[in-house]
Amino acid sequence: MSLAGISRVRTDRLVERAERLFPGGVNSPVRAFRSVGCPPIVLERGAGPYVWDADGHRYVDYIGAWGPAILGHSDASVVEAVTRAAANGFALGATHPLEIELGDAIRAAMPSIARLRFTSSGTEAVMSAIRLARGATGRDLIVKFAGGYHGHIDGLLVEAGSGVATLGLPGSAGVPEATAAQTIVLPYNDPSSVTLAFAEFAGRIAAVIVEPVAANVGVIAPLPDFLEHLRETTRADGALLIFDEVITGFRLGPGGAQAKFGIRPDLTTLGKIIGGGMPIGAYGGRADLMELVAPLGPVYQAGTLSGHPLSMAAGIATLAALMPERYVGLEDASDRLASGLRDAAASAGRMIAVTRAGSLLTVFFRPTPPVDAAEALASDRDAYAQFFGAMLARDILLPPSQFEAWFISMSHGPDELAATVAAAREAFRE
Repeated sequence: MSLAGISRVRTDRLVERAERLFPGGVNSPVRAFRSVGCPPIVLERGAGPYVWDADGHRYVDYIGAWGPAILGHSDASVVEAVTRAAANGFALGATHPLEIELGDAIRAAMPSIARLRFTSSGTEAVMSAIRLARGATGRDLIVKFAGGYHGHIDGLLVEAGSGVATLGLPGSAGVPEATAAQTIVLPYNDPSSVTLAFAEFAGRIAAVIVEPVAANVGVIAPLPDFLEHLRETTRADGALLIFDEVITGFRLGPGGAQAKFGIRPDLTTLGKIIGGGMPIGAYGGRADLMELVAPLGPVYQAGTLSGHPLSMAAGIATLAALMPERYVGLEDASDRLASGLRDAAASAGRMIAVTRAGSLLTVFFRPTPPVDAAEALASDRDAYAQFFGAMLARDILLPPSQFEAWFISMSHGPDELAATVAAAREAFRE
């Protein structure tokens, strides 16, 4: 795909060096940009709604560090907090006061979390929550939903979203069949399949894990009563309900998806926004469950860098800035962008579906919004790749995959939104 006019001299040199160091030249697969047919970008800095590549080219950014940058890049309050924390040392090897402060802020926002434990990534948080669910119930089976991505955990890579969907993989090599067999994969938004699974495996399912808003196969909102059905079914069977809110936590509002939809899960996993762009994860829930975690109980989990002071400082500053009125503005900006994209496509005679949940958004190249992974995966990926390249050539950086959400930040103002819609109007015509 031609991106004429964009200088890549330094970028290409860096990409060449990276390819000699890292598999595919990247440290996370989607960064290779292969599914959109474009050469990869090397991003060097960000400020507000913008990022700059290694050749100094500026883009309006909708990757948003894959979710954490809800305030925009390099927010002054977050930078100041991290700088202040760094001056006092990095990892110190014992509990830090900032861990307690961030833990208090999370618990205050999410009443379902009576106790929590910090980790260094969302993958670790999910892995630990699954282990805890199995330890608490004495059961082995886990239910997940096709297209749901819960980190690169062996048992949950079956029919996963995110990079797995982007690369068109059914799962991952290296996962033993016996491990994969412990995972039951069901269609998202299909209550009847949940009922049938619990009838067939009654008393054997440890937990259902779900993204309450699917966001790793594009954005798909839950249909009415779907999440309620999960809550009722798991409770009746003695299984646990785990909400994976690594993406939706503090993205859909202060209380995440569980507050938006009024569902109280047994366990919740978090990441991204709670670290303000620093590496982080967390899992938490009912006190009786969390008291099974070592050193209080028999479920072991540990992490040398868990609760890292710099991550804690960034998270505290980020959550402090997320005032209710700012969410109102973010919701309005996201709605205006979605409406503008629909109008731009219509003016070009292009049939698309724009799905949105809060400040998560996806442009699907299909006539109707998908309700599950099968429908999402049937979207026209080649059309998205062409759209991506046309937008990039107009200084708009979208996620380099049809199946990754766009992340809108509180720093995206009227000028950035107008520029995005104007670029889309031309891109759809191409």
